[in-house]
Amino acid sequence: MSLNGLLLDKRSSIIKKWRDLVISTYPIDTQRFLKREKDRFSNPVGQTIAEDLEILYDQLIKDNDIDQISRSLDNIVRIRAVQDFKPSAAVGFVLALKRLIRKEIGVDTGQGETKDDMEALEERIEAAALLAFDIYAGCKKKLYELRVIEATNQVSSLLERANLKVEIPEFDPVL
Repeated sequence: MSLNGLLLDKRSSIIKKWRDLVISTYPIDTQRFLKREKDRFSNPVGQTIAEDLEILYDQLIKDNDIDQISRSLDNIVRIRAVQDFKPSAAVGFVLALKRLIRKEIGVDTGQGETKDDMEALEERIEAAALLAFDIYAGCKKKLYELRVIEATNQVSSLLERANLKVEIPEFDPVL
């Protein structure tokens, strides 16, 4: 059987283990909630993770539509960027898929067409991991920019209330 056939046969098992792996990065109470609560409105994080991991898996193993991969990664990584994750933990779930696939399909990928297919799949997964890191860095940059703007606004507001804010006149050098 071809690698794609194996990956399609094991799809639900791999996605479930991948989802469990992502959820295991959260604190115990949060893990229980994310696994238990199925309502999209009560648990938007859990739903986003579940839905977008499926899309990612399907795109990585067959279609490789970069736009869909990027959207799904953005949905997951954006959530993880505002939470208390280190960068490696926030995006490491993508690379974990390689290990899960090798473990789940249990195929010797040392030669021939299967080896070439597996190398191509791993390259797509690695490219997705790099894309996830770019998304994470962009989200963090935006968060820091928002914090700077908020701090500036707070200082300005405090200066106005204390009547300490003054306009600085334009400098006109005389030659």
